[in-house]
Amino acid sequence: MGYAAVVDAARTLRRSRLAAGLTLRALAERAGTSHSTLAAYEAGRAVPRVDTLDRILRAAGYATDIEVTRRADATEEERAAKGDELRQALDLAAMFPARHARRLRFPALPRAGVA
Repeated sequence: MGYAAVVDAARTLRRSRLAAGLTLRALAERAGTSHSTLAAYEAGRAVPRVDTLDRILRAAGYATDIEVTRRADATEEERAAKGDELRQALDLAAMFPARHARRLRFPALPRAGVA
């Protein structure tokens, strides 16, 4: 899965261009690309590379921010621990019956207000 599944490049480009008050041709010229390529990006017919998206957004007067965070299972040891935890959960689940009796058996409890 690429960034295109997370970032709506077409919408981001169009909104930034319109907010900057630029035409397709004006933004394309500033960004060093053709207006037909920019139109394809905005229409979603093509997806720009990350560096291209950044260049076009900067030409419109915007900056991109990227947040890099460490994955919870970044090391082999952490992935092994997650696998062990999953195995334990599956073992516990296997201890419960898959089918239940038609009638539940439970102790008779006194009714409230009845002596």
